[in-house]
This record gives sequence, structure tokens and C-alpha cells, in this order.
Amino acid sequence: MRTLLLFFTLLTTLFAFSQENTTFSGSISDFSSGEELIGAKIYTSDHKYGALTNEYGFFSLTLPKGEYSVVISYYGFEKQVLKLDLTSSIQQNIQLKSKLQEFEEVAITGKKENDNITNTEIGVDRLRIEDIDKLPMIFGEKDILKVLQLLPGVKNEGEGSAGFTVRGGAADQNLILLDEATVYSASHLLGFFSTFNSDAIKDITLYKGNQPANFGGRLSSVVDIKMKEGNNKKFQVDGGIGLIASRLTVQGPIVKNKGSFMVSGRRTYADFIAKGFSKELRRTGSQLYFYDLNAKANYKFGEKDRIFISGYFGRDNFIIKDNNAHIPQMGDMEQYETQFGLQWGNKTGTIRWNHIVNNKLFSNTSLIYSNFDFRIFNEENYGNNYEMFKISSIINDIHLKQDFQWFANSKHKLKFGLDAILHQSIPGMVEYEEDSEFNQSQFKRSTTLPSFEWAAYVSDDFQITKKLNATYGLRFSSFYVLGNGESTFTFDNDGSINDSLFFDKGEIAKTYFNIEPRLALSYAFSPITSVKAAYARNTQNIHTLSPSISSNPMDIILFTSYHTKPSIADQIAVGWFRNFYNNKLNLKIESYFKKTQNEVDYRNSADFLYSKAIEGELLYGEGRAYGLELQIKKNKGDFTGWISYTLSRTERKIEGINYGEWYNARQDRTHDLSVVGMYDLNPKLTLSATFVLHTGNAVTFPTGFYYLAGNQFPTTSYSGRNQERMPLYHRLDLGLTWKKKSTEKYESSFNFSLYNAYGQQNAFIIDFEQEYTPDGPGPMQAKKISLFRFVPSITWNFKIK
Repeated sequence: MRTLLLFFTLLTTLFAFSQENTTFSGSISDFSSGEELIGAKIYTSDHKYGALTNEYGFFSLTLPKGEYSVVISYYGFEKQVLKLDLTSSIQQNIQLKSKLQEFEEVAITGKKENDNITNTEIGVDRLRIEDIDKLPMIFGEKDILKVLQLLPGVKNEGEGSAGFTVRGGAADQNLILLDEATVYSASHLLGFFSTFNSDAIKDITLYKGNQPANFGGRLSSVVDIKMKEGNNKKFQVDGGIGLIASRLTVQGPIVKNKGSFMVSGRRTYADFIAKGFSKELRRTGSQLYFYDLNAKANYKFGEKDRIFISGYFGRDNFIIKDNNAHIPQMGDMEQYETQFGLQWGNKTGTIRWNHIVNNKLFSNTSLIYSNFDFRIFNEENYGNNYEMFKISSIINDIHLKQDFQWFANSKHKLKFGLDAILHQSIPGMVEYEEDSEFNQSQFKRSTTLPSFEWAAYVSDDFQITKKLNATYGLRFSSFYVLGNGESTFTFDNDGSINDSLFFDKGEIAKTYFNIEPRLALSYAFSPITSVKAAYARNTQNIHTLSPSISSNPMDIILFTSYHTKPSIADQIAVGWFRNFYNNKLNLKIESYFKKTQNEVDYRNSADFLYSKAIEGELLYGEGRAYGLELQIKKNKGDFTGWISYTLSRTERKIEGINYGEWYNARQDRTHDLSVVGMYDLNPKLTLSATFVLHTGNAVTFPTGFYYLAGNQFPTTSYSGRNQERMPLYHRLDLGLTWKKKSTEKYESSFNFSLYNAYGQQNAFIIDFEQEYTPDGPGPMQAKKISLFRFVPSITWNFKIK
């Protein structure tokens, strides 16, 4: 309460101070499409005062009364210079024209050239759509999550996987937001593609653990993704046809200059390709495909109010069928029908209301819905004998947020707000026929587990001096475990059930409360050199159980419960930043140390399928991660790209695992190198290449084998948890983008790529197989299994304006 009182006193003081000045406010957008520009720069010609547009294109610049020459700039757009006589506050909406002739939407973020030096951001990366379009990707599919994996401190989970880890955190410790809605499983085709169609994306920002106070709920990172609003000037059609999937985007005005819409769809045709080669697949009607649909609309109600409605719908279907076949063993050659399937998907919906309260105060109110569901099933129908077994997991969230941004004066920009989320989850509902061999008493995961969390936050961007800047804030979070009208088990130390507790529906079974301070400092020694430091505490109320090497939709997702506490992470980061050659070359060196509490891992030989209560299979402890990140990046010129290197360790210490000693986390990887290059040979041709090299993932191998009926099998006895390593991984990808002749109405290009250009057979898994000789079974051999080698692709992209 004392801390809150201090902040409100500060707000009152700042408000009183701000009354002595005038304010220049408004929004900045793209002249050709009407899209708001995020991070556009507004500054006086003497560089004494400046501001950036927020995520909705709004800006507010507080100035003493007088005459000013104000510059408005954004990367890839023509500058505008305004002459202002500020005897009173002025509000003005500004449109900038693109300097580029070929592709208008080149950059997804525009900043002052040395903004990386002067701001307080540390552990923050922003992607540009043009980089995503040019870089070679597996099967030619543009994928923002795979480009994130090329940044320092970010590691992929495996060959071709869209899953990633950040600064030693597990994959479930990344909060992925699409227009403020949580996306729980951001992958298609068992992790080989992400759920995000880049044609629908406007802005991507990654915060590596030191995010501002308005973000919370995950320990390691926040990926904040925003969809395009749509062109409010004219209708436009964009699309692409690739080897494995095609996509189409339509956008245009609802009412010119007042409202617009955008609809973007994508579907793979892997099922059609497979059926073209397999008569059996055509006969049985088996399915293998994914689709996703992004939609967004907005409308301006006057100069101060704007409504946004957006949604995402994605689905994967993997169903293998067999029917109208004969079974010789049954004597009568009776017909049968079977099918095995995996299905999962996300649904999100966001309704936002932007309101300009006055020329200094901006309000955003959001109502958000998120859904994730997964099911795996097997059905067998032998004549009149029908058997069915299905496991489902479901998450439903309803989220209400109220955010304010107050541009108090030239030295202070404050953010404060509230949010509340109602969670309803089923972490593994088992269904089967009554006469199935499964005994219903074995399972206790068939009911909805409700919970509620809320948070309040306040933060301030404070320009202390011309060289020293600070961002500081607090986040207050609380999580309520609610009863569901059924018993909750309690456990002994060995995980066995010893008792149960009963809570009525809606009754508060347990409450967790946390305070999360955030602080970031930046000191600029010169316009091209600065040092930064940051501290952040984050809490997390979601835990993913994934016994496999990488996360996938079949993982079991649990929320904080009566037994499972929120995980907590404290991270300290320091960095040195330097620009060279007139800000064309950026160098940053960052180091971090992260300490975590209430880390969750599974017991040795844990049984997630048959256990009565999953929590009995879990153990809790602490973790630590530390590392050094280096990146040198060239932003301008015909040749652009970056080199990233990460040196890191990630360890856990949990009683009951590895004799209570520190052990490698599954995502521990000592060395990680990424080299990215793009070269514009001429206005029509661009070459690109990426090279990655990293230490093999930490794994656990069996320590021995046993014989049964003359065959050899791995024992259930394993080496120390994650004490072994997969082989060193390295790969080179090549790309070529050929831009065809464009007109005012039409553009097209071809993208050619070669994944794994020199055919390296990297290990996807290590399997153990028995060697057979003429004399009988031989010794067990470790065998490296690779997935992809020499994967060429071609994609045709087009735009009709």
C-alpha cells in the first residue's frame, strides 16, 4: 500500500507539472494503406524533445510554449517537417509516404537510428517482415518463430521445429500473444510449422525476461505479435503458392479512411500430395493437413475512439484410416474399420476499444478469448464389436484488460492498468466404451479445473538526464485455485495418494500472491555507446509436462493448483551497446543470470497416462541459468544481416532426481551460433543464407539391456538425468528471391530455397536397435536417425493492388 501511495503521489505531482506546458499529439499512419506505424519518431529539429508512437500509432509530445520545427520520421518512409506555433495544445493526425517503389510494407518497426543506444531496452529484439520474406525456410514456408530462433539467447527445440526456448527457460515459459490473446500451442504438423501466417502480421517484438510491467505470466519471454489492421484506402489481395501450402490475404476499406478489414487464410495440401502417390490413402480417406485463418476489422468513431475486432482459428488433422479390409485370422474374412487420429487447434478472439481521453492520456480496453484443445483417439469396429479410446485436453480463457498510457511530460511516460483472467482447463479427459479394457477408477482427470488470476501494474519511463534513462515499475499478481465440486488428492513424499480434500464449486481452495518489481537503466556515454542493466521478477502459473525431446500439442498442461505453486524467476541482465559507421552496424553484448523457484519436473519412470492424479508424478525444486550473448548486425546497404552467438548453461536441482544434485535441464545447450546474410544483387535479385551450429541437446540414455525370448531390450534404468548429449548440430540454408516486373496494380516474386544445402545428416533422435548376425541376435547398437537432407522448395508470391 505504501508503494502504491508513492506511485499515486508521483502521478499527481507529474500532472501538476504538466499543466505548464503544451502538447502536440495525434497518430501517424502509412499514406498508402492507412496502417498505423508503430515506433515512428517525432522530435524537434534541435533534438531536445522527442517521442515515439505506441503500439496503436498514437503519440504525445509535451513542449514548453513556443515555435518549433518538428520532424516526423519512420524507417523506409519520407520525413515530414512541421512548423508549429504552440501557444496551446494541438492534435493532428499525420500520414507518411513510402520511399520505396517495389514493396511498400518493408519494415515492421521504425526507430531513431541510435534508439538502441538511448532507450532502456535490454534483451529486446524486433523482427522486420522483409527479413522473414527473404530468408530460406524449410519447405519455403515463411515462419516468424523460426526467424526468432536465429537471435541470441533463443534456441530451437529440434530439427525443423517451430518450438523455441529463451535464456534457459523451457518452451512453456514463453508467453506468445496474438493481438493480446494467448496462443497455447503455436505449432502445426507436430511442431514443424508455426501457427502464424506472416502475411497477416504487422509487428513482432521479443522480450527476453526483462519485459515491462504490463506483461506477466511467464518466466522467460514474451513474444508480442500484432496483426495488420487492413488497408483503409483501397482493396488489395496478397498470396503465395508453395510446395506444401498456399495462402491468400484480402484487405480493404469498410469505409474509406475510417474503417478497414483483413482476412488471411492458409492451408497445406500435404494430404492431396500424399494421396497422389498412394492409392491406399485415397481409398481409406486418411487426412493429413492444417489450416489457419486470421481476421481483423476496425472502425474509427470520430477522432478519439476506435474499435478493433480480431480473431485466429487454426486446426491440425492427422487421421489414419483403414476400412473394407479382410482379417485372415478371423476365419469368416469379416470386414473391419479402424482409425487413429491426432487433432488440435487454437481459437482466439479480441475486442479492443482505443480511446483518447485527452492529449496526454490514452486508454485501451480489451476483452479476450483464448481456446486450445487437443485429442488423440483410436477407434476399431470389427463387425458388431466397437471399441473406442480417446484422451482430450482443453483450455478456455476469458480475459479482461484495462490499460492506460499517460504521456505526463517530456521526461515521464507512465503505463498502468488491471487485468483479470478466468481459466478453465481439462488436463487429460479419458473417454472409452463401457466394455473397454480400461477401468474408469484409474482416471481422475476428467473434470474441469477452474482458476482465476488478476494483476495490477504501474511503470514509468523516466528520462533522468540527457544520458541517463530509467524504466521502473511494479506488477501485483494473484492466483486463486477454485473448487470444482470434486475431491482433490493429497500425496505422500513418494507421490502416492494418502488423502483427499473437498471444495465446493467456485470455492477458493488456495490463493497465491506475488509482487514483481521491474527496473531497467541505460547510460549513454555518447550518441553511439551505452551500457544498460535490468532486474525483473516474473511469476508463472502454467506448467507443461513433456516427456519427449521437444514440446508438442500432446503435452499435458497444468495450471497452478492446491499442490503446485507458481514458478518464480529473478533475472539480472547487463549489456554494452555500440554503433559503428554512422549507425549502420550495431553491436550488443549482454550477460544474464536467472534464478528460479518451484521448477517442475517429472519423477523417474513417471506414468502420465495411467496415473490417477498427474501431480503425484511431479517433483519440485530450483533452477539456474546464466549466459553471454553477442550480436553484430548490419541494418543498411545492399548487404544486411547479423551474427549471433550464445554461451550458456541451464541447470536444475530437484530432490529425487540425480540424487538431489544439479543436473542439465533438457534445454541446456552450451554453444549456439547463427549467421544470417542477405545481399541485394540488384533491385530484382536477392541472395540469402543462414548457417547454424550448436551443441547437441541434453538427453538421457538407458544404462543397460536385458534379454527376453532371445531378444535384447533397453532396461528402465537410465543414466543421470540429461547427462548425455546428442551429436553436434550444423546446417546451411540458401535462398534466392527474384522480384518480377511490377506495376501500379500488380507485383509478384519467386522465392527459391535449399534447406540443409550440404546434406548434413543431423541426429533427430538416437534409437537403439539390435544387430542380427548369422549366428543369432548380436549386441544392441545406437543408431542416429535423421529427418531432412537436401530439401529444395519454390514459392510464388503475388500482390494485386
